[in-house]
Amino acid sequence: MTGKLSNLQPKRVFEIFEELCAVPHGSGNMDAISDYCVEFAKARNLTAKKDAFNNVIISKPASKGYEAHDTVILQGHLDMVCEKTKDSNHDFTKDGLELFVEDGFVKAKDTTLGGDDGIAAAMALAVLEDDSLEHPPLEAVFTVDEEIGMLGAAAMDMSCLCGKYLLNIDNEEEGVFLTSCAGGIRADVAIPAPKVCVNNVTECEIVIDGLAGGHSGTEIHRGKANAHKIFGRLLYMLNDSVRYSVSELHGGKMDNAIACFVSAKVLVEQEDVALLCETAAKLVGELKTEYTGVDDNIRITVTETGGAGTSMMTPKAKEILTFILMNCPNGVIKMSADIDGLVETSLNCGVLEYDEVHEEIHVGFAIRSAVESAKMAVYHQIEYLAEFLGCDCTGSGNYPGWQYQKDSRLRTLFGEVYEEQTGKKAEFSAIHAGLECGVFKSKIPDLDIISYGPDIFDVHTTSEKLSVESVARMYELTLEVLKRL
Repeated sequence: MTGKLSNLQPKRVFEIFEELCAVPHGSGNMDAISDYCVEFAKARNLTAKKDAFNNVIISKPASKGYEAHDTVILQGHLDMVCEKTKDSNHDFTKDGLELFVEDGFVKAKDTTLGGDDGIAAAMALAVLEDDSLEHPPLEAVFTVDEEIGMLGAAAMDMSCLCGKYLLNIDNEEEGVFLTSCAGGIRADVAIPAPKVCVNNVTECEIVIDGLAGGHSGTEIHRGKANAHKIFGRLLYMLNDSVRYSVSELHGGKMDNAIACFVSAKVLVEQEDVALLCETAAKLVGELKTEYTGVDDNIRITVTETGGAGTSMMTPKAKEILTFILMNCPNGVIKMSADIDGLVETSLNCGVLEYDEVHEEIHVGFAIRSAVESAKMAVYHQIEYLAEFLGCDCTGSGNYPGWQYQKDSRLRTLFGEVYEEQTGKKAEFSAIHAGLECGVFKSKIPDLDIISYGPDIFDVHTTSEKLSVESVARMYELTLEVLKRL
């Protein structure tokens, strides 16, 4: 293979990663990437199983002398968050990613990279392929649709797994080894929004962009702006001065990504166009002050399209949308009292979309908490708000958290090996993000689990980048741990 990453080390890890990136694998589009893993195993005479949900398990016998050792599970998810720049023509359903290397990082042109969690799959497959390694019996588990609620892991029958140790390669900070995580649930609010005809209005497009965005778990505490909340604030400000209605609406599509973009079309009377622009400009000024040093590039652009709209959402739907976006909580709800700096409970408004077919506005939330009762309390808050306003609220993707385990051979071993190889002390931490570790632990209670991985920056954004040197260190760490297990 002579790809753009073929000169990087470890060679096979990056070659396999590039092959994975050539296969479309956005959440919900898992057939091809799962088949790739199965064919990879078959070509190397390894046993592979693919279930009805596209999860894949590949087994490899122990190397000589390790036959009596406990089985180790190498685990990561196959799906990626699909985000692209506004002017990109990339089609995630059929196009592979366009990779390049810059300043020691692997990146993708105009799209997310999917290092979360493609690098886990690449590392695990490289281990499976290499017959020179010393290791116990291995089970490589590749789950699907992790980014949309850990659906693959939740549906997976794990009774066939023999592993005692689980190496989850789904952390994005080298040297930080995770020992527990939050649970989560999704809430989708459907606002009835039938269209009615309207005349003698002018159509304007409103675009909110320039926001930093990011992962709603690992970055929720940074106080970044949410484009959906900004849009709700703009609608509220317009209520007092501009006669308007919303005719089209497109915001974020992933509840676990901090919304960084909204595009909407509004219908206004011609004499109100200037006031619409003035209100947007006033709000931008306020936001630049409020988010200085956090989100410095927020923009709200108003463009008169020249065409007159012929339909609109009802005034009631507009009012409910404004009320929900203005009043739903967003961001950190509570910090942990036990672990300094750790978010315990949070909420992210990540989805905002108009469904033309069903004539509904969908507002989607990701709720996270390390405390089960707190998680459900926030969900019920959203549910009650929706029902009070005459809307439907549907919960999905409910997954358990992963509690800290006092005694862990994996934690001790990873700490020892990491310090030997790098000269640095390992940091053991908890994370306010959903990890599949919680699902595995709920199904296999005796598992000893750790989550780790190489440095990946700006995850879930088009600026995502994967550190080449960090991948090399984490791969060597994995090989040595396997050897000692």
